[in-house]
Amino acid sequence: MGSVFSPYYARARRKGAADPENHCALNVALYGDGGHRWSMTERGKRWVTRDETRFAVGPSTMRWEDGTLVIDIDEVTVPLPSRLRGQVRLTPSAICSHEVQLDAEGLHVWRPVAPFSRIEVKFEKPGLRWSGIGYHDSNWGAAPLEDSFESWVWSRAAMKNGAAIVYDTVLRDGSNSAFALHIGAEGGVTEMAVPPRREMTTTFWRMARHMRADRAFETVSLLEDSPFYSRTLLKVATEEGSADAFHESLSLKRFRNPVVQMMLPFRMPRRG
Repeated sequence: MGSVFSPYYARARRKGAADPENHCALNVALYGDGGHRWSMTERGKRWVTRDETRFAVGPSTMRWEDGTLVIDIDEVTVPLPSRLRGQVRLTPSAICSHEVQLDAEGLHVWRPVAPFSRIEVKFEKPGLRWSGIGYHDSNWGAAPLEDSFESWVWSRAAMKNGAAIVYDTVLRDGSNSAFALHIGAEGGVTEMAVPPRREMTTTFWRMARHMRADRAFETVSLLEDSPFYSRTLLKVATEEGSADAFHESLSLKRFRNPVVQMMLPFRMPRRG
């Protein structure tokens, strides 16, 4: 809602006050042997309805139902159109109320709503089904990300009884802000020392990347590679043994580039 990477929302803001409810999207990304599928159709206000427990964007919905977050997906992929239709059910072991301000002014806030959950996934198109560990968090803010940050690195490792999460950001003034948390399955939050910085190889788009880690890690798969963003699946060594981790690198400096803004509609079409 108020999609942070929307070129249409950015264009509207340049003209003055813009309504975030007029720029909403459900982003779905599937990775695996069946191929990479991506959808992120932005929709205008007339396609959106919401209340305390339900959020609908076009034909797709998210709703809380007896303690489970149910996501009904009915989308079309880009750049090659194909149907994405299915359901994800996420059941948290606990709801976490912890919130972190990501900048000194408190304009940007992050909350790990359900950092340790069970998921059941059933897709009709394509025909896929699996279950496993899920994660749900939330970010919101009162200013565009690119106005506050130069870069943003995030990682989340699935532990045996919770999740280890690291944020590492550089603000527009060049100052650095980083924190590390362990969040247990019961929702308890423990602050950890921020691990040392370890450089990662650059991607095809020459994105500079790094990981905050105490021990060795290896890249399992580069899931997304774009001029301003990369998403990577890692295998990290922890005191509990080997763990799967998701890693994101975001360059807001690159995102502000007009050329990058012109490329975004190819991954994010819009229905007004």
